[in-house]
Amino acid sequence: MIEIRYVREEDKAFWYQLDRHLPEGEFLRKVRDRQGYVLLVDGLPAGLLRYNLFWDNTPFCTLLFIEKDHQKKGLGSRLMTHWERDMKAQGYGMLLTSTQVDEEAQHFYRKLGYRDCGGFVIDLPAFAHPMELFLLKGI
Repeated sequence: MIEIRYVREEDKAFWYQLDRHLPEGEFLRKVRDRQGYVLLVDGLPAGLLRYNLFWDNTPFCTLLFIEKDHQKKGLGSRLMTHWERDMKAQGYGMLLTSTQVDEEAQHFYRKLGYRDCGGFVIDLPAFAHPMELFLLKGI
């Protein structure tokens, strides 16, 4: 059985197994503001999605992660669809996400109807990484 629900404080240990980039204060904000989801398979956590508001008005998926044992089973698509429906119900009309150009996720997002809409390169030595590709979708 698949369940998707908002992240809770008691999800913290699981969350940080998959997401090591989120500061603790931000995790608590995700719980408070309902800007994160946990996907459960047969009652056990197996994936997560977090987002924020780009320009303070546009939902931007900042992380989607499914545990390795559960990948390639359509769970990422289910989690994205759940987020999209929740955002539409809240009155939003456009969504954003991003991925590095050297990652496979860009193909996943395109299959879900997201379109390339730009990118940027950070060339500061301490923060450098491949170009970040932005994708958008109207809902």
